[in-house]
Amino acid sequence: MRLGRTGHDVIDSGFFHDADLDYATRGVLGRAVHGASEIGEVLATIARVRHASDWATQWRLTAESAQHQAERALTDGHRVSARYAFLRAATYWSCVLDGLAGEADDGALLAAFHTGRRCWDGFIDCSAGAHVRLDIPYQGTMLPGYLLRPDATGEPRPTLVITNGSDASISDLWATIAAGALERGWNAFVYDGPGQQSMLFDQSSYFRPDWEAVLTPVVDTLLARPDVRADQLAGYGLSQAGYWLPRALAFEHRLAAAVVDPGVVDVSTSWTEHLSKGMISQLREGERKPFNRAMALAVRLPGLARTLTYRARPYRHSDWFDLYRTVLEYRLDPQVAALIDTPLLITDPEGEQFWPGHSATLADLVSGAEVAHFTATQGAELHCQPLARLLTEARVFDWLEDRLGLSEPAPQDAAADTP
Repeated sequence: MRLGRTGHDVIDSGFFHDADLDYATRGVLGRAVHGASEIGEVLATIARVRHASDWATQWRLTAESAQHQAERALTDGHRVSARYAFLRAATYWSCVLDGLAGEADDGALLAAFHTGRRCWDGFIDCSAGAHVRLDIPYQGTMLPGYLLRPDATGEPRPTLVITNGSDASISDLWATIAAGALERGWNAFVYDGPGQQSMLFDQSSYFRPDWEAVLTPVVDTLLARPDVRADQLAGYGLSQAGYWLPRALAFEHRLAAAVVDPGVVDVSTSWTEHLSKGMISQLREGERKPFNRAMALAVRLPGLARTLTYRARPYRHSDWFDLYRTVLEYRLDPQVAALIDTPLLITDPEGEQFWPGHSATLADLVSGAEVAHFTATQGAELHCQPLARLLTEARVFDWLEDRLGLSEPAPQDAAADTP
């Protein structure tokens, strides 16, 4: 870790020299805004991390501590304390999971996932009935979901359907956007889609490019509930869902408005940007053997092998050529984008490191789409603005409320009513 630096230097140069660890640190710090992490716990943990191999070990210590706090508080009848300790523990177990992803020991990875999910369920169970489990019928199975509500009254409310990205935990969505929805009187629905979290680890269900097959049953289930306003259903897509949600919106037209954070028109560009021109040609021309030979050499680098193993898991394929060809299918064709008629807001952070330029491209493809720019001057740079979630949710919900007609008029000066 970089020690003895000013705050300005840390933000400019990073908490770690390792870009992945630095970005992960920013993400977990950003979750403190709605109680999903504690800044002191985060800083104490990363101070113990000297190498990437330390990440899972040190976060496990912090996760176990928060989980024990939650269990003690619950036993002693302190439900609010238990609730937030369970939430923090879920966040920290997510960090453990990230540290184990790509490792050969699936047992440790699955144990970390299940423990983190139990902590999330503990958070749900301590909500005094405000949050409820709501599974979605999907192709002969069920997608695990949770309807998060401001209270347990069952009052009909505007509802935000939140679609996760490629690897975040469902608990990460609380501080990312769900808590902001509840504070504004909305419901928030979070779920595991195919290839995500429990669907991947427990059901061996993998990603699919045609996300309308996922979003439509979600919408069907929500619209059948009395606590969801049918005319005030909106969507939010995080990270890789910046592709999935627009793709689904081309065919599912019942959402009143939607936000993608950020926009993604071709998922594969984050995979192919480091390939040589020759490998890209081999991939596109169907030359399996030379492509796989080149990949076999490339993955001798331990860091690259680990990253690709981690990223490949939800796509199912173990053959490198098949994997990359599959990822090429995750692209929003202009003809499909032209079918989108849902009002769409697209975030565009300065320094977007995974899909640079895609937000502007998506805005050009979708008629009437609007772009919300975020800058380093605001502390809102990088993918999904990890250290500016309050700023992001303000921009997102102000826009959504305007689209759905939920904005309240400014209070009139009492003097103005005087004859």
